[in-house]
Amino acid sequence: MNLTDWIGTLGVFQILLAYILNLTGVLSNKKTVFLLLNLVGAGMACTASVLLQYWPFIILEAAWTLVSLISLVQTKLINREV
Repeated sequence: MNLTDWIGTLGVFQILLAYILNLTGVLSNKKTVFLLLNLVGAGMACTASVLLQYWPFIILEAAWTLVSLISLVQTKLINREV
């Protein structure tokens, strides 16, 4: 495996880990750890897609990264107000 493969594999692993932990009730989708796993994982998967120049996944992972970032910021702002 080359560097692009490792980046993409680790990114997808983080996304899947967050998903599995959420489905099994171990980790809420409102927790910072869940949001960070999605943010970093999607960012890594997006980076790998850019390196591969595969536009469908660049768009998908960029959107996933952006939504994760927005959710993280909103969650932190809400927690700060409480």
